[in-house]
Amino acid sequence: MEKQQYKLGDIVRMKKPHPCGSSEWEILRVGMDFRLKCQGCGHLVMLPRPKFEKMVRAIVKRADAE
Repeated sequence: MEKQQYKLGDIVRMKKPHPCGSSEWEILRVGMDFRLKCQGCGHLVMLPRPKFEKMVRAIVKRADAE
């Protein structure tokens, strides 16, 4: 199975919602760590790649599909 490709600006849906209620995040940094911005409250978090790949459910909106 091919690994999913993530790009800057993609909006992803995570398994668990943020305490603000939103489960959608914008990708701000890609690499060994992912920097994410909550689409509900604007909170920024950094996750290591293995944890991010476990927690992501789906890509809601691609950055290049605008």
